[in-house]
Amino acid sequence: MAHIPSDRIGKFMRKHIIPGLVLLFLPLVTEAQLRVFACEPEWAALATEIAGDLVETSSATNALQDPHYIQARPSLIAKVRRADLLVCSGAQLEIGWLPMLLRKGNNPDVMPGSEGYLEASLQVNRLGATGGNDRSQGDVHPEGNPHIQVNPHNILLVARALAERMSRLDPPHAGRYASGLEQFSQRWSSAIDRWQQRGAVLRGKKVITHHKSWIYLQDWLGLEEMATLEPISGIPPTAGHLGKLLNEFRDESGADFIIRAPYQSEKASEWLSNRTGIPAVMLPLSVGGSSGASDLFSLYDDILDRLLNAGKQ
Repeated sequence: MAHIPSDRIGKFMRKHIIPGLVLLFLPLVTEAQLRVFACEPEWAALATEIAGDLVETSSATNALQDPHYIQARPSLIAKVRRADLLVCSGAQLEIGWLPMLLRKGNNPDVMPGSEGYLEASLQVNRLGATGGNDRSQGDVHPEGNPHIQVNPHNILLVARALAERMSRLDPPHAGRYASGLEQFSQRWSSAIDRWQQRGAVLRGKKVITHHKSWIYLQDWLGLEEMATLEPISGIPPTAGHLGKLLNEFRDESGADFIIRAPYQSEKASEWLSNRTGIPAVMLPLSVGGSSGASDLFSLYDDILDRLLNAGKQ
């Protein structure tokens, strides 16, 4: 048998064998079929929970930003231009910046009214509609409060609409989206049962909130909002208003918690807490709002942990 030099064997493998192995394993790598642009991180996280590697997701905001106020940066415009599906909370939460993104992105596939535009808050029962659009009254939401993500039942309603929309945009993978939704729904429903058991002791607790961000959490857990640190919604706390709250809640039995989101200054809540003894609690409003809220499931775990442990430190 003739001897074949090792260098010729190496060349043969590089030219014929290795490319064949690469082609053999290529079908195992799934390329993202839909580019999902989310206005808030909870919707990017939800899309990934349902669709996995079938979607490429990005979020315009993060949980340490106030979603009412961001800049329509060129990088966001570019993402809107490339998107197949845009998912936003709606109810005018993004009214200060989304219209400019859509206009400059100039992508007809994700304009309001198109298949590629999904307004999450339209999928749920909106609470807190003001019925007016008078901006002199502060940060008003005539169509209802947009912060729907802090009630886990709302997440499931949006998940169903999102999976259905992804199936319509990408019919060849409709079965994958349906399967992903089913698996997520089973896990989520089990988690809701666990959260409700843990949160049962919070029913009837009285809260002071920094901003009206928690109306859906209050509705779910049975919390009662007594006051807000903002004198008018969206207006930062003032010394005069905090003084009135101090007089009203000087006896710590008047409220159980003072709640704020991570992007809101702790100064007002800590000031009132130090003078009344009411525990001040920072709650993550979305995925990434705390070190413990790394995904949708841990978001609710962390919210409950923080409420149940408030004042125990």
